[in-house]
Amino acid sequence: MQRDTLVFDLIRKELERQRHGIELIASENFTSLQVMQAMGNVMTNKYAEGYPGRRYYAGCEIVDQTEQLAIDRLKEIFGVEYANVQPHSGAQANAAVALAVLQPGDATLGLDLSMGGHLTHGSAVNYSGKLYQPHFYGVTREEGLIDYEMLEAKAREVKPKLIYCGASAYSRDWDYARIRKVADEVGALVMADIAHPAGLIAKKLLNSPFEHCHFVTSTTHKTLRGPRGGIIMMNKDFENPWGLKDVKGNIRMMSNLLDMAVFPGIQGGPLQHVIAAKAVAFGEILSDEFLVYQKQVQKNAQAMAKAFVDKGYHIISGGTDNHLMLIDLRNKNISGKKAEQALVQAEITANKNMVPYDDKSAFVTSGIRFGVAAITTRGMTESHMPFIVDSIDKVLMNADDAPIIGAVRNQVNEFMEQFILYPEMG
Repeated sequence: MQRDTLVFDLIRKELERQRHGIELIASENFTSLQVMQAMGNVMTNKYAEGYPGRRYYAGCEIVDQTEQLAIDRLKEIFGVEYANVQPHSGAQANAAVALAVLQPGDATLGLDLSMGGHLTHGSAVNYSGKLYQPHFYGVTREEGLIDYEMLEAKAREVKPKLIYCGASAYSRDWDYARIRKVADEVGALVMADIAHPAGLIAKKLLNSPFEHCHFVTSTTHKTLRGPRGGIIMMNKDFENPWGLKDVKGNIRMMSNLLDMAVFPGIQGGPLQHVIAAKAVAFGEILSDEFLVYQKQVQKNAQAMAKAFVDKGYHIISGGTDNHLMLIDLRNKNISGKKAEQALVQAEITANKNMVPYDDKSAFVTSGIRFGVAAITTRGMTESHMPFIVDSIDKVLMNADDAPIIGAVRNQVNEFMEQFILYPEMG
């Protein structure tokens, strides 16, 4: 069979793009070489509907071991009783939880997307806003912090069946205990989506949701630094609140409902090559080196935030506890869309983002989001953050000046030569 040089040439170009630019998209990271190698393996050929020891196809003896290893390592990372490693993405993990515990039309309560929430927490354009009855809480206008009083008042008013906590653009830690308290009061279940801070939580650098939230979901490709995928966890299994029984008349535990929600509920055969890569990444997370990495992520984020504040930028909530920050650009007279486009020309990658109480549309936005997980993987420390912020500021203050942006791009390319990405790949 002839090698598809067109596709492999594009893959090589993408490698060069990643090598030469500064990656600040908070949802992205760089896996280790062994994680990528585990993804490109013969397990992609194996169909394995079901779960280890309970498959619908023969020949699953080996992939059973790989998946069980991923499950066991994930349980060890977070100290939990239940884990499902099959979701293809974080959105799939969230959909499975909703399918397991909600009926169409049930009320939910989540952080508003325009306030830093996530599509799958009730957005009108997503299944979570179409199938269920979504309600929202937000952040305070003055401080940009989660408005727990609004959350509690809304929960008492609408009595949701499921409360979502977690965000895609919120830089502070969460008070999971306070959310659980009001949930118990109104009879709601709580799901924490820790897709962004998961790596920091894994190493106990942020509050843990596991003692207070019934369900915890995450992606595996952000601060966990694994392949693209999703996971679902529970601290402890428990009887479903509705007393649902199986065909033998036994009460179904929540673990059964979650497993069935993933398969056959929303997915078919799991991606066993990706699960193998998840297992490798989870092994890396259990190492002492990963704790060093996560501590550096926090240091870099705080150093970057300080550098932006020193230049007069307005960070929502005033700073960061995790790996990201959301910046309101209105005092700099540039939209998020224009800022993103200008930065791309300098080979600095970030994404436009709505800010709380934004007066621009989601296609334009007043803000931009930065994250430091990827650049920390490249080897950067606090000492490198001023150069990055200076470069960003120069681009944003000269967004229509092609020669200045070109000069910044040259400086960025030269700067990145000291942080070689995947040197083994030539």
